[in-house]
Parts: sequence; C-alpha cells; structure tokens
Amino acid sequence: MPVSLQLLSQFTLLKPLPREALEPLSSRMSLRQFARRAMVMSKDSPVQELGFLVEGRLQGVDFTVDGRSVGMYFVDPGDYFGELSLVDGKAPSEFVVAAVKSTVAFLDANAARELILGHPELAQAVMARLAQRVRAVMAQRTLLSLPNPFQRLCVLLLQLPQRSVDGTVEVDQAPTHQELAIMINASRETVTRAFQILFLNRVLIREGNSLKLVQPALLKDIAEGRADPPKA
Repeated sequence: MPVSLQLLSQFTLLKPLPREALEPLSSRMSLRQFARRAMVMSKDSPVQELGFLVEGRLQGVDFTVDGRSVGMYFVDPGDYFGELSLVDGKAPSEFVVAAVKSTVAFLDANAARELILGHPELAQAVMARLAQRVRAVMAQRTLLSLPNPFQRLCVLLLQLPQRSVDGTVEVDQAPTHQELAIMINASRETVTRAFQILFLNRVLIREGNSLKLVQPALLKDIAEGRADPPKA
C-alpha cells in the first residue's frame, strides 16, 4: 500500500525534503509488518532496499562462527537502515530483526539512490550515518575486549541514548536483558544478575520501560576499571 505524505515527513532522513520531492515516493514505498523476532532484512538476500521504521523497534545483529548472536545497533521509529548497501551495491553486512512487533516502510535501492544523489543534504546525512556506524563498531570492539561482563554492561549502559529528566540521566525505552546480552556477548542470566545488583544498590532505578542512572559516576568508574562492581 502507498505510504502517506504525512508519514513520510516524519522520517528523520526525509524531513528536509519539500512536498514535491516526497510525492513521487508515496507510490514507490511499501509498508510491511513484522512479528517479534522476525527477519526484517537478511545479509543473505539479493534484494536491496532502504528501510524506514514506522513503529516498533529493530536490532541489527550478526552471528559468530559458533552460532552466537552479536548485537550491533538498534533502530527506533523515524530512523532508517540498509544505507550501506546503497553505497557499495553489495548485500547487507548484518541481519536486521524485529525486537518487537514492527511496521517498516521500504524504498527500493534504485529509487533510494536517485533520491539521495539528487539531494546533497540527504547525501551528507547518509555520510554522517556511515561515519557513526564505523565509530560504533570501533566502540563495540573495545567493549568486547573487556574480560568482565559486568564491566561490559556498564560500558554499554553509558553508551545508550540518554536524556536528562529533572537532573537525572535516563535511558528511554531501555533494551531487554536479552538484547543487552547479545550486545556484550554474555548470557541473559548474567545480565539479569548484574541488574539485580545494580537495582539493589540503587545504581539504577527502573520506571516502566525507562532506566534512571542514579549513580552514573559509579557506572563510569566500573566501566573504566577504577571501581569494583557493588556486592549483592
């Protein structure tokens, strides 16, 4: 089904475009729904598309040679994914799965390339995104080199998108324990035990889907090896 202009204007990448540039995209994009844990984009697929998340949450993942999943990044509503294939014309470098039930708008690769190359501001945004991905991969490699999973978890918590609410640092829509576990190469049970300790010592407080970082300085000290994890 066609994607409405109102919906198109909500996507971060497309916001700079005037209405006349958005109108041709409406009929060239398609909406698809995905159940939780369903495959949204496969690195084994020859089909190249640029995806825009309408609702839900996605996670970019890959697998080690022994079959363990490694989390790489999250996609939240309004964001896009699949841009690497548009640049080099090759298959995606990772799998994208639905972390929750999600709706995605897809634009075929040829139309996406024409759009980006025809609008310098979009090309600049995609270049900035690719640079961000490289930096994130480098940070992830550093994180995974740490020997202690508790320390890796603290590093990751500090890397998640944050906002300040009444002077307190807060992570909105915090990932699940399973999602965090595959980001730090640990078991879900290990992450759950670490959270129990952090909650018990009031380093973190959970409110609904949000996490309040009550003692961010302590998290940073643990992450950088200057302090030991608190006791249970």
